[in-house]
Amino acid sequence: MIPGAFDFHRPETVADAIRLLSTLGDEARPLAGGHSLIPMMKLRLASPEHLIDLHGIASLRGIKHKGGDIIIGAMTTQHDLVVSPEITTLLPILRETALLIADPQVRYRGTIGGNVANGDPGNDMPALMLTLNAHYRLEGPGGVRDVPATDFYQGAYFTALEPGELLTEIVIPQPVQGHGYAYEKLKRKVGDYATAAAAVMLTLSGGKVETCRIGLTNLSETALLAEDAAAAVIGTSLDEATLQKAGELARQIMQPATDGRGPVEYRKHVGGIMVMRALKRAADRAV
Repeated sequence: MIPGAFDFHRPETVADAIRLLSTLGDEARPLAGGHSLIPMMKLRLASPEHLIDLHGIASLRGIKHKGGDIIIGAMTTQHDLVVSPEITTLLPILRETALLIADPQVRYRGTIGGNVANGDPGNDMPALMLTLNAHYRLEGPGGVRDVPATDFYQGAYFTALEPGELLTEIVIPQPVQGHGYAYEKLKRKVGDYATAAAAVMLTLSGGKVETCRIGLTNLSETALLAEDAAAAVIGTSLDEATLQKAGELARQIMQPATDGRGPVEYRKHVGGIMVMRALKRAADRAV
């Protein structure tokens, strides 16, 4: 189908974009990569009267290392993440995850800000941001505020963004040197959303897990942080019994829907397997 008529705006500053969003109200939508919004417009599931294209705002793109944080502009593309030497060195799990998103054509256009901001439970970056203990910088008519990723997601497509606000930056604490990481994703075919996926970040000390965080993708109406599963592996050498326990604890918080990717029990089953695989691979990488 063809989208309905709309007016197109291309601001050059964040302030101009916020002014447009505030003035035009509910009939305006920001446009980043467009991979979620444009298909919805073609199906007439979304019919904004105004599109505010963010590609003209240079300050929204780029990767900075400031103090102990890695700061990523919202309009930085998945391809930018894949080819960034800094991300490859300091945050390799971010590169690994970006490479599992769709295909090269999508990654050249799709942005990290769009991936985390629209609240789609099938997107890969939200669970990773929970795992990385990231927070989001939001700018709007009331000024600037920082919201932890753990507080941002409220339901499928519902987030902490207020009317007129934009997500402008993702701030990620730099992981310690020698950490282990893995993003395991099961999907039906290249380019598909995950049937189930799990992100793991951990550190080892004396051959045992010292710290661990586990995020889950597309296994509930929002990304999930599997805190009990992560706690269960602390102080262990990740023997088979511990891995099985972590997988089962992760399954207990999963609430996937039955859809074309499989029934609930299947998706929970493979979700636990993704957790176990990610834990094992992360531990193999830790030093």
